[in-house]
Order: sequence, then structure tokens, then C-alpha cells
Amino acid sequence: MKKVNKSDTEWKDMLSESVYNVTRKKGTEAPFSGALNKNIEIGTYHCACCDNVLFESTHKFDSGTGWPSFYEVASNMSLYFKTDTSLGMSRVEALCMVCDAHLGHIFDDGPKPTGKRYCINSVSLKFNKKDT
Repeated sequence: MKKVNKSDTEWKDMLSESVYNVTRKKGTEAPFSGALNKNIEIGTYHCACCDNVLFESTHKFDSGTGWPSFYEVASNMSLYFKTDTSLGMSRVEALCMVCDAHLGHIFDDGPKPTGKRYCINSVSLKFNKKDT
């Protein structure tokens, strides 16, 4: 997969303010505010910035945290991870492999089989519903 590199101005011009703030400035949306938090339709979740496939709906679960949560990524080309020490704590940041968008964080309190919880901002995702 080819990397997407854009200037900050290009990202700002192409994204809504909320998507830009979360994905490019490492912000977060308020819990329980995201349109995809309670989504239960079948399909795939893509990066809102570059359309990279990130998660399958079959790996989504209700964590009760207020953000869409997944226990597995779609592929080894979906995400990469960095240590995040902002806000006085140490967490693992989840970023898009293609465009470096900040998506959310990963925690070790998810369900089996992985035990992972990818806690992802709804505005950083686009949902593509599977045709039935």
C-alpha cells in the first residue's frame, strides 16, 4: 500500500473540522457522541482520511466506553502503534498505516480471542455497508 503524504494545509482543506482535529491534531471526540459507536450493520470500517481498510464489523463489540471498539484489525496493513505519554499517562496510540491519522488507542482489556480493545474515535472512521 502506497503512503499518503499531504501537508497540514491540504488535510485541513479536505477534512471537516472534527475529523481534522481528531486525525491530524490527535484530539478525541466526546464519549457516546460518535455516529458509529452503536453501529451494528455488517461491513468494513475505513480511515476517514485515506480510505484504508481498518476493521471488519465482525470484530466490533460494545465495550461500554462510548467509542467504537474492535478486538482485531482487518489486516497487517491497517494500523501501526506508538507510545503516547500525553495527558500524564502512558498509552499505546493507534495510527493509520497509510496516512498516519490518529485513530485512538489500544488497550489489553478486550474480549477473546485477542484480549485487545482498539478504542477508536468514530469521526476517524468511514463505514462501508456490505451489500446483502
